[in-house]
Amino acid sequence: MPISRPVLDDLRDRISRIEGVARRGKATLPFGVPAIDTCLPNGGLAMGALHEVAGGSTGALNGAAASQFAAGIAARLTGKVVWCVSRKGVYPPALEQAGLTPDRIIFVDAVDNDALLAVFEEGLRHGGFKVVIGEVTRLAMMPSRRLQLAAETTGAIGIAIRRWDKEADVADYGHPNAAVTRWRVTAAPPGPSVEPGLDRPRWYLELLRCQGRQCADFEVEACNEQGLISIPSDLANGQASEGFGRGWAVS
Repeated sequence: MPISRPVLDDLRDRISRIEGVARRGKATLPFGVPAIDTCLPNGGLAMGALHEVAGGSTGALNGAAASQFAAGIAARLTGKVVWCVSRKGVYPPALEQAGLTPDRIIFVDAVDNDALLAVFEEGLRHGGFKVVIGEVTRLAMMPSRRLQLAAETTGAIGIAIRRWDKEADVADYGHPNAAVTRWRVTAAPPGPSVEPGLDRPRWYLELLRCQGRQCADFEVEACNEQGLISIPSDLANGQASEGFGRGWAVS
């Protein structure tokens, strides 16, 4: 009896996953912030993996913070970056502030969320991109597994930025999927400054899920032109703002 196409595809995925993990080991991309890197396996953001990011609310300010956080990750790697969207809203000059220049970005417009997930997966499987970013509305377990397997196959980082069409969709962000880490980025009030307006914006950065490790949250300065975040100088001595900078065990 001939084997069906879906079964063959699944077998190929499994074989590629095993071969890919054995070939690449456990490469990571550190943030360069010890307090954050120590919360992540092997001291950084896993390469060859899917990561999930969202703003702290549906507002434009927090959505922009999530995009800049993703752009900062991409900026610290070389080569072209595929950025998949299904609606307008990406502002390239804001991404450039986080170190990701427009000449490095290949924007792909998809007609809907399903088409975007297909393009997202294809970008990860291509092998020519170290970072593929997709602005997704929904991310269920099965498509997220496909994205994770595709990332493992080529060693690329996949970043799913969650975008919602309506408030009711926000609850979907808490549902299980195959992303290795889950982050939330919220715009924070500016810190004290001798020269108002010159400090970098601040974020509340929450690591909501990390397989096999503790979750944590931090107050950080937004990405600079090299894509690097940092702990604000007034908090660097460990006196973090109330409610941030702590860690807790995953249940």
